[in-house]
Amino acid sequence: MLLALGRRWQKLLARSSELRSRRFGERYVELYPIALPDPADPAASARVAHPEVWAATQAVAGRRLDGYLLYLHLKAGGRAADGIDARGQRNELNALGPRLTGWFDDLIDQPSGATPQRPEGDSTWDPRRLEHRFSVSAAVPAGGERVLTAPEYPGGELDWHAFSVTPGGSLGGTAPAPAPINRTVFPAPVRFSGMPLPRWWAVEDGRTNFAAVTPDSTDLARLIFLEFALVYSNDWYQLPCDLPAGTLASIQGLAVTDVFGQRRWITPADSGAGQNRQHWSMYTLNSLGSHGDEPADNAGLLLPPGTPKVATGPALEDVVLVRDESANLVWGVEQTVRQATGEGRSGDEAAAETLAFRRRLHPPAAPDDPHASVAYQVMSSVPENWIPFIPVHVPGDNRSVQLQRAAMPSEVDATPVRPRTTLLREGLDAGCPYFVNEEEVPRSGTRLTVAYNRTRTRTGRVVLWLSVHRTTGRGERSSGLSFDLLAPTAEPGG
Repeated sequence: MLLALGRRWQKLLARSSELRSRRFGERYVELYPIALPDPADPAASARVAHPEVWAATQAVAGRRLDGYLLYLHLKAGGRAADGIDARGQRNELNALGPRLTGWFDDLIDQPSGATPQRPEGDSTWDPRRLEHRFSVSAAVPAGGERVLTAPEYPGGELDWHAFSVTPGGSLGGTAPAPAPINRTVFPAPVRFSGMPLPRWWAVEDGRTNFAAVTPDSTDLARLIFLEFALVYSNDWYQLPCDLPAGTLASIQGLAVTDVFGQRRWITPADSGAGQNRQHWSMYTLNSLGSHGDEPADNAGLLLPPGTPKVATGPALEDVVLVRDESANLVWGVEQTVRQATGEGRSGDEAAAETLAFRRRLHPPAAPDDPHASVAYQVMSSVPENWIPFIPVHVPGDNRSVQLQRAAMPSEVDATPVRPRTTLLREGLDAGCPYFVNEEEVPRSGTRLTVAYNRTRTRTGRVVLWLSVHRTTGRGERSSGLSFDLLAPTAEPGG
């Protein structure tokens, strides 16, 4: 991305003959260069060990502009001509700065920076809970606004059931509520595959066999499903009602006119008197903080704005959090890591290449002749793309446990092995510890993937964003970590 920003800036400079003749592009390369890493620096091993990454870095170092450094300078309030001997072209250079930042902001939607009111910025990712959390609001006809919060959104498709009502919440800035809509529609019976036919002695479709469903007496979900499908299947109707995307709609009631011309006003089933637990409810939102069986009062149904198709790119980062009962640890296995060139690469191969490169730089000393047939080994090694998480107590609680990121010593020089993915480097560069709630890593494990997404809006505008998607893992794994080992050696003099 830094190369794309730099190339965009060079194109903006080339459109002006005066700026092109003054060779401002070379001056910006000197001011915002792409530095060549030092192969002897242990922190640069990940970029130097891979031959293709090292060759690409050598090709652009000192020859191309690091456009992202210029972008950060402009977003921080600086001007494009800062540090450049413009000699009369400062205003022209400064005018190109907003065009560069506007192009990048319009291409990629990314969270804004931290503020005193929001230290985490506008990012929706909650690294402690390994899921997204965000809120939206909509105006209501009675005045004010209704805030809907998605407390546990794992990524992927977003639907209405991901939201809960936040009582008394306010985000501000909502538009006035639209006027009520009256629709006149004809109800249509609901039909589904395997539905019993209303006529006697009719041949039914045999592709769906409800008789093969054999629930237990305590399997309430299957019993309710069979009762709906076989007993009350012809009691349901659908009423089409088209709504614009991004609408929070609530039905005030239905005015039903039968064949005799009689009109009846039908209200929602959960709007009567009595306790909330006695109300019948379906397709309703619950209140945030409730026990899940208490629907919010007249919450409405949210139709989130979406797109018909989203193209998801290959995974740039792929991390699996798994339990290792033998070692009593949770491991963050970096299955795919992002290289300096932007592509994803197998974490096993990247770790092996880095380890081999560091061994070439720091070859181990020749071992002394053995004095016994066995040697004592403190602990075994694990691949460097396995990052440990150790269980620790929650502060002020002697029973609750959380997972804290730790580090394994390197086989070469015993320095701590640091993660390479942004998912596991949370707070590392700032010197802060990283904790994960213990319940977020079940026995089945948790998988996190980072990938770019691309779509077009209804106006044809291209939107590109980077997202995290959480799915279920594939069970426990063993790292093979063990302690206090006796390794066989060659016999003395053998």
